[in-house]
Amino acid sequence: MATSSTPYRSTTLVFDEKQSWFWKQRKSSTASVLDEVDVAEDKDIVRGWTKARSSPSEIHVELLTTGAIPDPYIGFNEHKVQWIGDMEWLYKCHFPFDKSTPHKYAILTFEGLDTLCDVYLNNHKILSTNNMFRTYTHGIALARNEIVLKAENTLFLHFKSAKALAKAEEAKYGKVRAGSTNLGDPSRVYVRKAQYDWRWDWGPELMTCGPYRPITLTTYNARVQDVHVRALASIQPDGAFTASLKVDVVLCGSWDPSMDALLITMTDKEKHTLRSERVEIRQWKKEGSHSDYVQNAIVAWNDLQADGVQLWWPVGYGEQTMYTVEVSLVAPNDSVIDSKTKRVGLRTVELVQEPLSNPDQYGTGTTFLFEINGVRMFMGGSNWVPADNFLTTISEERYRNWLTLLRDGNQNMVRLWGGGVYEPDIFYDICDELGILVWQDFQFACGVYPAHDDFVASVKQEAEDNVTRLRHHPSIVCFCGNNEDYQMVLQWGGIGDLPARLIYEHVLPEVVSRLTDPQVPYHRGSPYGGKGWDTSDPTIGDVHQWNVWGGKEFQYQEYDRLGGRFVSEFGMPGMPSMSTIKYWMDGADKSQLYTQSQLMAQHTKAGSFERRFAIVMNENFRLTSDFETHVFNTQLMQSEAVSFAYRVWRREWRGPGREYCAGVLVWQMNDCWPVVSWAIADYFLRPKPVYYTIARQLASFTVGVFRTVVKNRDNDRPRQFYEFGAIQSSYATLDIWATNSTLKPRSAKLELLFFDLLSPDWSHSETHDVTLLPNQSTDLKTLRCPGTNREGVSQGDPLFVSSANVVVCARLLDSVSRLVLARYSDWPEPYRFLQPPDPGLEVNVRTAEDEGDTVMVLTVKRPAKCVVLSTDDSDTKVRWSDNALDLVPGDGQVLIAKGLGGRQVKVAYFGREKAQNI
Repeated sequence: MATSSTPYRSTTLVFDEKQSWFWKQRKSSTASVLDEVDVAEDKDIVRGWTKARSSPSEIHVELLTTGAIPDPYIGFNEHKVQWIGDMEWLYKCHFPFDKSTPHKYAILTFEGLDTLCDVYLNNHKILSTNNMFRTYTHGIALARNEIVLKAENTLFLHFKSAKALAKAEEAKYGKVRAGSTNLGDPSRVYVRKAQYDWRWDWGPELMTCGPYRPITLTTYNARVQDVHVRALASIQPDGAFTASLKVDVVLCGSWDPSMDALLITMTDKEKHTLRSERVEIRQWKKEGSHSDYVQNAIVAWNDLQADGVQLWWPVGYGEQTMYTVEVSLVAPNDSVIDSKTKRVGLRTVELVQEPLSNPDQYGTGTTFLFEINGVRMFMGGSNWVPADNFLTTISEERYRNWLTLLRDGNQNMVRLWGGGVYEPDIFYDICDELGILVWQDFQFACGVYPAHDDFVASVKQEAEDNVTRLRHHPSIVCFCGNNEDYQMVLQWGGIGDLPARLIYEHVLPEVVSRLTDPQVPYHRGSPYGGKGWDTSDPTIGDVHQWNVWGGKEFQYQEYDRLGGRFVSEFGMPGMPSMSTIKYWMDGADKSQLYTQSQLMAQHTKAGSFERRFAIVMNENFRLTSDFETHVFNTQLMQSEAVSFAYRVWRREWRGPGREYCAGVLVWQMNDCWPVVSWAIADYFLRPKPVYYTIARQLASFTVGVFRTVVKNRDNDRPRQFYEFGAIQSSYATLDIWATNSTLKPRSAKLELLFFDLLSPDWSHSETHDVTLLPNQSTDLKTLRCPGTNREGVSQGDPLFVSSANVVVCARLLDSVSRLVLARYSDWPEPYRFLQPPDPGLEVNVRTAEDEGDTVMVLTVKRPAKCVVLSTDDSDTKVRWSDNALDLVPGDGQVLIAKGLGGRQVKVAYFGREKAQNI
């Protein structure tokens, strides 16, 4: 343990791999678990101890690292490791302690124990834990002889089976509904452990355990236990603001004359001091006795804007200005005894739910929108699941890569779903830095959770721990009570009540209200809204739209009629890249490389996925027996469906008093293992085509086209579909609109280009002057879709419908520079009818100014859809500035490849779905 020139300065020992951690499987025949503490090391994991490879640690990772189990992410190996969740597991760590320390107290802090754990210090039990999400502490008075810290000490952890406890609690309290059978055993609701560990419809069943977050030992006489920085801003009607800051401090320990003052400083990113104040502290309680000293508003600094302090803004609206506030407990000579630091940003947030006087297609109702710093903003983003089943393997670099990918995709919000975990501090630090707003679910998902006293007490402490830990982050703009628990009542039936309403409607909102200042909005559940828990009411609250793919299985072309005030979940699955599929196929017979194989089923967890894929694929694409072609088509289908939803729902952000849809969050951003899922980028951070099409729909400026095919009779077919059977198509109309997320109007040229897929000599174009209104969508034009009149065809012949093969490209050009602000190509549907031509694709490589960048210019002679560039190997380091491009003649597009490094580039597109070298 480190020493200091200040004799009373607190010291902290981190129990990392340097402290010689060991693990073993509990030997069931041993009468007392303590009899296993001193057994020797042994290659047999039951007979003896094995040195841990990392700390923090999870038992699956240790077993995998030593070769004791196969990789559960490959093949059918998930099922070969199920025994681990039924066993009990032990960890121990030896650590030194300086008996000559001048300190009176010590505290052991466990930031995350997964999940049921008895903790022993030198063979004395000091804790029994049952909540993975809590921070547990154990205080030691060093002057007493309760549990003596010796020169050499042993910390011993006994992890029991969470699966076994869940079944025991279920037997005690009764079996409840907890989603579909794809979501793991319903007994999960009784244990405060990450719910996705029990399996989900995109993840495996892997019942982890271990000390998955840091453990520390701090010794002190007095220390700064907590700092609450209340960074407050007030926005004036003219956009000006005032800024202030208050700091609440909790000290613990015992006072003695060596403690003189608290020194509070506020610095900017250049470490320039903006404010500093020294506050003398008075003696608290009896000298020598351990107690807490609480001082609210120990400093209150006003008019910080006069010191140059700036607001923190979400990405796309301004800078992410952060400030560091440090609180130090100092001696008379200003030597530091203890300190705590918080990085904060100043911003206001309001979840606005106000009546709408002008109805949309659903009626009036209320808004559900986020207002940041006085600006009402459209939220476009993703739902986040844990990025791995083994949390200890997620490095800071992986978190940064994921969140940077999200930000670079023009997304401004991430929703942390309620069946995972409260992420570690680094996740929220990166969100602060990148300007990504965070919707944070409390950890309840798809279940009828209990509300007996012990359970509620544990949840309350869990909420207090995590709200206290996270409240200073400017990125956090919503705490939400649960995921789909209210919806369970309507969706599944047979549920009379939700006992956990006590938690969602009383415990959690009280904790958020009491512990946050400025207040962070609280939302009872997601979705939550209408009367009688009608969580599908599109006029109030948020909705989860699962009647496409699941539910009523509507066609995705109906998304414009299936929106709501805020769509916080929806999605369409698509297969990952062939490289990712080959990863889990490793070692398998090549006969498994087909869509309906056993091994593909093992890595496709969604309910009824065969039938649901078959329906949507058959409606839109030609059937194929070629595996790679089918993989590409599922990705194209996902891309078309999800981008269409973003496009039409963002259109409903129509300006003041008509904020009919204020946010769209796709399910889901990421995966926890290699799998076929709804993710827009797979486990290895390989973006699917949908990632790029979403990014284009969330750009500052977008243009949209909706094609309505006029048919000869009433029908139940998608409005966008051309029909040539019992129902005949006549012509099509085009609705064209644009969006502008900036706060100023923008003059532009609307350029419309028309190309016929069967007639290379026919084209048409027209240009219109338009103005894009600020921070809303603007309807631009409605017209009949032009087309070529072919000779020798008559009514009844598909070629008679002149627009049935016409691709419409809409471009927005800057009125002065003529630079392209936005583009979108609308192709006739369904795609199964089309004969896509050879586009004559050319890819010209240019020298890039930045080393490591490769600039490519893509041009075509005929229209091309979903042009995807990729590399030939499984390397994930290549990053494309754009991809999955729709190209038309005369409109070359430029993209940049980072990290290409001379690798061979392949290309695939609609009509040539198997990637080939360019």
